[in-house]
Amino acid sequence: MSIVSTLLSGMCKSGIINSSQMQQIEISAAAGHGFMEASVLNGVKQDAALKFLAGELGYEYIDNLAGYVPEPQFLAKFSAHVLLERGIAPILSKEGRVFAVISDPFETTGVDELRLLTGLDIEIGLAPKTDINEFLKKYLGLGADTIQSMVDEAAQSGLQFLTSIDQENMDLASTQEEGASIIRFVNQMLSQAIESRATDVHIEPFENELRVRYRIDGVLQSAAVPPELKQFQPAIVSRIKILSSLDIAEKRVPQDGRIKVLLAGREVDIRVSIIPMLHGEAVVLRLLDCSSVLLGLEKIGMGPHDLAVFAEVIKRPHGIILVTGPTGSGKTTTLYAALSCINDIHRKIVTIEDPIEYQLHGINQIQVSNKTGMSFARGLRSILRHDPDVILVGEIRDLETAEIAVQASLTGHLVFSTLHTNDAPGALTRLVDMGVEPYLVASSLEAVIAQRLIRLICPDCKTAVPQAQTESLRGRYGELIPDKLYTGTGCRECQGTGYKGRKGIFEQMVVSENIRALLLANASSREIRLAAMKDGMKNLRQDVKRYLDRGETTLEEVLRVTKDEMLTTEQ
Repeated sequence: MSIVSTLLSGMCKSGIINSSQMQQIEISAAAGHGFMEASVLNGVKQDAALKFLAGELGYEYIDNLAGYVPEPQFLAKFSAHVLLERGIAPILSKEGRVFAVISDPFETTGVDELRLLTGLDIEIGLAPKTDINEFLKKYLGLGADTIQSMVDEAAQSGLQFLTSIDQENMDLASTQEEGASIIRFVNQMLSQAIESRATDVHIEPFENELRVRYRIDGVLQSAAVPPELKQFQPAIVSRIKILSSLDIAEKRVPQDGRIKVLLAGREVDIRVSIIPMLHGEAVVLRLLDCSSVLLGLEKIGMGPHDLAVFAEVIKRPHGIILVTGPTGSGKTTTLYAALSCINDIHRKIVTIEDPIEYQLHGINQIQVSNKTGMSFARGLRSILRHDPDVILVGEIRDLETAEIAVQASLTGHLVFSTLHTNDAPGALTRLVDMGVEPYLVASSLEAVIAQRLIRLICPDCKTAVPQAQTESLRGRYGELIPDKLYTGTGCRECQGTGYKGRKGIFEQMVVSENIRALLLANASSREIRLAAMKDGMKNLRQDVKRYLDRGETTLEEVLRVTKDEMLTTEQ
């Protein structure tokens, strides 16, 4: 009996596999699959199988590979290409022994290769393949294999990479040896960003490093990148410029462009912004998933009362409805959901946006273009001659746009737009500060919604906060704290953050006659806020409490996103 058959028989007796799986694994192994590959293909739990094999073959099973933090100097002894191709995680134990952790005890060719290359005495350890992949991604960095190839190619060809911003003649087309590797690295960077649910990619040049960061769930997270990446900075920027049809020779002025990519059937529109910095050109890529499902009005995160009020407001025949908040707070998603709700054969809806983030069926959409002179104000004037019922203006940026939007609402149109203010009452005073007459604002404005996005606790690592700590926090924050608080400990699914996904929180102010009177009397934003709260408006912190009560977010996230403004109607 072969060793494979003996081990399979032992796994069967131990209850790890059944007799049917044993036969299928033998068939798969005979067809050329590796032992562990054949086992996984036939439904065997990898960790249970590896623990059994480690005991039978005398190997050490590494239960918590994530707990090992290797020194960069130690990892530098090994070829990134071999580690990634063979799936090997080198770790240094407390006793000073070197382990090459692999996921199949019968696939040791890569370990033998490392022994020859390094001259080190390497022992074999076993761990699941997913743990090894996470380890390599975390400590070798994004595109480590590709960067290693570029370094090797550069050394072989004697190629010099320009890293100083004083060198203006970098020509990507002339560096043929590393061209394919640069393309591969940029592709890997974009693929990882999309798979990580990132909304933005930041490529930032510093004196001795090129930093890559992803914005995931609204928070920037550093991507591990090899230190050698800095020397390829000009080539990477040039590749992005080529993809976005920008001028690769121009390095002194900001440039904006866009890229469209397709990954696993998903179409992603990427907005590119490049700005010269002290140590080179910085790049920000904004990722817009064109194929994502547009949320319905009931799924954007509004509470039942606010949702019912908002659903009624958007059906009004005319007036202005504003959504306010910082960049990336979900304003566009809310407006699109509102338009989808009222989009029918009896209404003509026209939008002017910068950029068009989603294509909406049955709605006429216009793209703002500085090159052609199509500004929000100019486009809005043209829209009014197309007999629309509903108009969406991407953003009110200046007095001209604001005045045209007000006039449109007063002549029988329902106008949706966004404004950059911190809260709902601030939108009224902001329009007045821009130069719109208070009586026009009072006559035209129907409702203002301020919103933010709050991160939700990852369901895979959600855990309860100790009751003693909860009671202590209740003494400080009062009724904001529910009976039970939860937090996320961090896991592979949430990339160690403890959060996964976001939902909206809202401060909805319907403009009542009382508020219109205050506006005409030049009342302050605070006076308008107090009047709105008497009318039933909840501020952002009051609204977010429903997520705390349901155990869907953390107190830390609430404090990060909202201000302490628990005003009462008696104030």
